[in-house]
Amino acid sequence: MQGTTEITSAPTAYTPTDRTVPTRSPDRASHDKELVHSILDEAYVCHLGFVRDGAPVVLPTLFGRVGERLYVHGSTGSRPLRMTGQADPGLPVCLTVTHVDALILARSAFHHSMNYRSVVVHGTAYDVTDPEEKRLALDALVDHVVPGRSQDSRPANKKELAATAVIRLDLNEVSAKLRTGGVNDEPEDLALPHWAGVVPLRKGYGTPVGDPHLAPGTDLPDYLAVP
Repeated sequence: MQGTTEITSAPTAYTPTDRTVPTRSPDRASHDKELVHSILDEAYVCHLGFVRDGAPVVLPTLFGRVGERLYVHGSTGSRPLRMTGQADPGLPVCLTVTHVDALILARSAFHHSMNYRSVVVHGTAYDVTDPEEKRLALDALVDHVVPGRSQDSRPANKKELAATAVIRLDLNEVSAKLRTGGVNDEPEDLALPHWAGVVPLRKGYGTPVGDPHLAPGTDLPDYLAVP
């Protein structure tokens, strides 16, 4: 009798850990992979935290995602990238992103808040040394800011690649946290004569301004068109 092959689907959520379950408002936390990916993919800048000489350091930087990996790049002389190459087995880091979607104005000062979406990633960052993985990572970084841009620009040459370091952080210990909804004033404050409500915030492209040295006949690409 032939054996049967069990087909298992990939996990749709990250496994919670002590570091990825918040102690405050744990009901706002999520470990859903699709949600985490969407929050990461919409962010332009992440904040990378690590310890240097016994003191915490947090740096804002660009990043890109390829599947279950995040890539961060910078100069080969930058602190975290230099430290990652020197550390064994890698550099412990914490990476975060945050979107502020709305301001919540309450009748009381205490209940003012924000609607937000955030992701926190804990893990060990590793120096990317494989040339093909490095090119893949750099393309992902460019496309993360403007999708499709890596195919519409000159790739890095050998000199530029040598001056650029890339670190990799796997998405294993991850959580999202978000607030949605409106004002949460106390019942006794509802009659106060102060405006309360939600002020939505928007993000989008403005009108592109071309470089004065554009080659003749270079049109604005479709991916930058403003509706």
